[in-house]
This record gives sequence, C-alpha cells and structure tokens, in this order.
Amino acid sequence: MQRIAKFYKVSESRFLKDWTDTYDGQEESRVREIYASLKLPKRATSGSAGYDFYAPVDFVLKPGETVKIPTGIRVEMEPGWVLQCYPRSGLGFKYRLQMNNTVGIIDSDYFYSDNEGHIFAKITNDTKEGKTVKISGGEGFMQGIFVEYGITLDDEVTEVRNGGFGSTTGI
Repeated sequence: MQRIAKFYKVSESRFLKDWTDTYDGQEESRVREIYASLKLPKRATSGSAGYDFYAPVDFVLKPGETVKIPTGIRVEMEPGWVLQCYPRSGLGFKYRLQMNNTVGIIDSDYFYSDNEGHIFAKITNDTKEGKTVKISGGEGFMQGIFVEYGITLDDEVTEVRNGGFGSTTGI
C-alpha cells in the first residue's frame, strides 16, 4: 500500500466561521468545544479501505431529513489521487443513509483552497421503512477511500482551483 495522504483539522477560525454559517445562533464557546473534540479520520482495522469520519456532535435524522455537517477536517494528498466519501456501510444498509451528491469527491488541490479544503458532508435519511437515524458525537458516519486516477493523453489543463463546491465549473 502506498502512503499518499495526511488528514488535518482546519484552523479553529475556519471551523468557527463554517460552523456558525451552517448552524446560526450557536455560542462561540460551544463551537470551540466542538472543535477541540474533533477526531481525525482513521481506519477501523488493518484491512479497512475506508477512513471513518466522526460526527462532531450528536444528530438525529427522521425519514426524509437532511443535515449538512462541517467535519472540521481537511486532507493533503499526492497529485493523481482523490478521496471518495460515502456513508458508512452499516448506516447505508440499515437506514439507507445517502450522501446528497451520491459520492463526495475531494480532489488533491482542494487542500489549497481559500476555505482550507474544509470537507463538508451533506447526508439524507432516505429510508423507505420509517427509520430514524441517531448518530452520537464521535461516532463514525462517513468513510473516505483514496483512489488513484488517470487523465487522457491529450489533457493540457493548467487551471488552478480556488474554492469549494462547484468551483471548478463555476456552479
């Protein structure tokens, strides 16, 4: 196995900004506590492909509900690699928990964006069985898998990213 990446927390100031933009009205002292408790993603076993991302706080999703989660995490990786993010398998199987963009794609150059490459997750409880999802703070809810990719022989792209969601297409 190749060692091609490293996880970091975003800066406390970045996390404070993104958290309060997402969850208006939370006291700054509480957001600082959340930041201090963030855990870097880890694999559960030596044979695991996925790095578990941990919920920064408790959350509950009733059927059909969606939540956007600033994870407080960024990742630096070698060029030619991408981090693909999915719900943890058990949550997808038991509750049909879904990533809103089906698969989160974290490009290697996202680390250098103005937002420090802050990884967000937007997930929906898409159950057809009326089940409510309860995730505790510190519990794994999403997994990221590093995948190597290639480009075409005639690719001459020289553009540089500076932004987050949709920044490479102007969306």
